[in-house]
Amino acid sequence: MPSPDAAGETERVLRICAACLYCDGLCPVFPGLSGKHDFSIADMGYLANLCHNCRACWHACQYAPPHVFAVNVPAALAAQRRETYADHVWPRALRPGFRRPALGAGFFVAVALAVMAIVAAANGSWAALRQIRPGGFYAVAPQRLMIGLAGASLGWAVLSLSISTLRFWRAISDDAKPRLSLRALKLATQEIVTLRHLDGGGPGCHDAGPGFSQSRRFFHQIMVAGFVLLLAATLAAAFLQHVLAVAPPFALTSLPVGLGVAGGLAVLAGAAGLLAVEARAERAPSERGETRLNLVFLVLIVVTVLSGLALLVWRDGAAMGPLLALHLGLVTGFFAILPAGKALHAPFRAAAILRSATERLSRGRRERQSDAPFD
Repeated sequence: MPSPDAAGETERVLRICAACLYCDGLCPVFPGLSGKHDFSIADMGYLANLCHNCRACWHACQYAPPHVFAVNVPAALAAQRRETYADHVWPRALRPGFRRPALGAGFFVAVALAVMAIVAAANGSWAALRQIRPGGFYAVAPQRLMIGLAGASLGWAVLSLSISTLRFWRAISDDAKPRLSLRALKLATQEIVTLRHLDGGGPGCHDAGPGFSQSRRFFHQIMVAGFVLLLAATLAAAFLQHVLAVAPPFALTSLPVGLGVAGGLAVLAGAAGLLAVEARAERAPSERGETRLNLVFLVLIVVTVLSGLALLVWRDGAAMGPLLALHLGLVTGFFAILPAGKALHAPFRAAAILRSATERLSRGRRERQSDAPFD
């Protein structure tokens, strides 16, 4: 169950907001409060994940500190989000990672080192990696080993994220009608893909003070586009290898390399931009635990992508073997720890947006029925 402190503070803040609703037009969280006076754990989890942390409410709120009510919606909902992750994550053994992000980083390093040790053992020793003929990836690690490690860790991540998201959706959608949710899927998908609610009510988020900025939205989109390009690079590489019988490493002018470089640079740019946003963000509306979760996730992304780009640059030298072992270890570790980190916010937020879109359709239907003339 969520921490009593986080749940109690979230409920207190939401009750004040429900009585005020001054911020009604800023984001979908506040319309979701309309007509409510009591909030269940599921309600609070839904609203916390619907919040995009734009902080518009922090600067608009008349009850924010130093007012005696000390309403801090962004911090309260951020703490509740972490508790929601921990409450619904599968398996439950991953729960500590959301309360102590350093544990996730430590596990990431442990998995990476273990994979590197496996690759070194397959070659006799770590020193032997530098003696392998440059350019021969499968001379360092057999194809089955590489696919097995990366595939198993990716499959684990997809399985865990899927089950965790399903558990969260079941918790927040008890009163949602399946047919209406399907109708709302198109609207929700548009809002998810365009990051519609990272606009602070229109002008942008408050990344650093009262000024408006579209930086978080831009860097999120750049990073997501980079991951899409990396996926495309992987598919292109699989096509070349398994259909056209072209063995890696591929030429620098090949499609997989071009897509991979473009994707890697885009991910790096997005992650670096988001790290910069975190660095200059106001501390008052921030929640320390979520900030740490963000930083760990972004740093792991940067380290993993940099290892891949380094392998591309030095793949024709003696460093190829150690760099390939390092990159394989980091990729495996990244996928292994993915369900216990900030990555969970993406499917949880998507589920919250779908419920929000469903509620809006339901509300519109009721309004149309009430406006219909009597016979």
